[in-house]
Amino acid sequence: MTASKIFLYFCLFFIGGIFLSSILSTSSGLMVSEAEPSILKTPLFLILIISISGILLISVFWKYKDFVIIGFCLLFLVLGIWHHQMALSKIEDSPLQNFIGKEVIFNSLINEEPSQREKTTKLTIKLEKIETQVRPVSINEKVLVTIWRYPEYQYGDKLRIIGKLEEPQEYQGFNYKDYLAKDGILAVMSFPEIELVEKNQGNFLKKILISFRQKLEESLNKVLSRPYSGLSEALLFGKEENISKNWKEKFNLTGTRHITAVSGMNITIITFLILNFLLMLGFWRQQAFYFSIILIIFYILMIGAPSSAIRAGIMALLLLTAQYFGRFSSASRAVVFAATLMLIQNPLLLVSDVGFQLSFLATMGIIHLQPILSEKFKKITNAWGLKNNLTATLSAQIFALPILIYNFGQISIISPITNILILPLIPFLTILGFLFSFIGIFWQQLAQILSWPAWLGLTYILKIVDFSSKISWASLVFKNIHWIFLIISYLILGGFILWLNQRLKLKFLNY
Repeated sequence: MTASKIFLYFCLFFIGGIFLSSILSTSSGLMVSEAEPSILKTPLFLILIISISGILLISVFWKYKDFVIIGFCLLFLVLGIWHHQMALSKIEDSPLQNFIGKEVIFNSLINEEPSQREKTTKLTIKLEKIETQVRPVSINEKVLVTIWRYPEYQYGDKLRIIGKLEEPQEYQGFNYKDYLAKDGILAVMSFPEIELVEKNQGNFLKKILISFRQKLEESLNKVLSRPYSGLSEALLFGKEENISKNWKEKFNLTGTRHITAVSGMNITIITFLILNFLLMLGFWRQQAFYFSIILIIFYILMIGAPSSAIRAGIMALLLLTAQYFGRFSSASRAVVFAATLMLIQNPLLLVSDVGFQLSFLATMGIIHLQPILSEKFKKITNAWGLKNNLTATLSAQIFALPILIYNFGQISIISPITNILILPLIPFLTILGFLFSFIGIFWQQLAQILSWPAWLGLTYILKIVDFSSKISWASLVFKNIHWIFLIISYLILGGFILWLNQRLKLKFLNY
């Protein structure tokens, strides 16, 4: 067994430990309280049993390499459990917990771009200290503050806020508390008293990027009307605010909602399609590779470099590198290693961040399933990158399907067909949308002319989505999906891929 394969097993068992601890610890919610001691007792019991087993295998059978490797794998499993438990303990022991349910006063910066809704705005506030009657209490945590849409506040504004801190509540079965906790947000506040203290206090580079993107948005909305501007804005910046509720439902029914958000699966697929799109335009492979990297990095920076997009971008860049060097067979090890590093930094991502799950699975799907599908669909022409785009899209969606069913309880029957019809246009519309939006800042008439091809493409996408959403059997709804469904689904999928690979090898050897 090679050193790289042994290291792969260690990483997988570490991830498995985080998964095991996550499942056991979140059965009653992420936050651990004194009323729920069993949440931590069960993992502690497992830690002792697994640790003793691993140490015995290493010490008793140290002359047998396979047993020693198994022993270390068990210890890495324990390490994953311990690492996740430490993250939970950090949340439980946060000084912010002492202020939940109380009215507080603090001065803080808006350290993320405000998320605007129709009537309200959500601000991510990074706390430094909370004022008390005795002395200020230093707290390095985030709070999500909901305010009215007007007056408007911007990234970098320093505010004085007086309001009541509350624990995030569960909405219709959605564990909002866990979802926010993965981003370090431990409390929420609704409609507090706010006073603007100072402006332009944020990171200079980030402020420039946000300002540039806002100018692009203004230019785009001047050139295109609704709903075309809303869809184009979602494709470019991952912002869904200007897409109507009716259209959002249509995208859900057809399994194409991911194109309107900065999702992990979307960035992975788009990265692959951009490379094929550039090759189709006549770029040399090396030129297309480097230009694709530049486009993806620029895109992530332009949307404000949220952590979710950075994680998906890392997966996508690994995929590009593997394709460029022709090393798909070993690329999965690099992806697993990258995922391990991300989970070392934040173990809560594994279960609570659907974007992380989708970016990882979509990448693994393209690595392992896309070559098989390319062989199966070899009769399909690759003109205009048709076969590559088709197989990449199907591979990513097949690997992401169980996660989508588990998290959203709904699956679109016609999603593969709908995505195949529209995804090849996405790189073209994204690049063209950026060009005419940028030109529109300086010369709106020229931007209007350049937007016509984009308008045709957007019209085509909306027509396809509208038509597909009206099909009565377009989607199926599932209820009460257990996490064991995920284990069984991916075991079956992995076994099926191994079987297909074996058949292809036998066919190649003429058996």
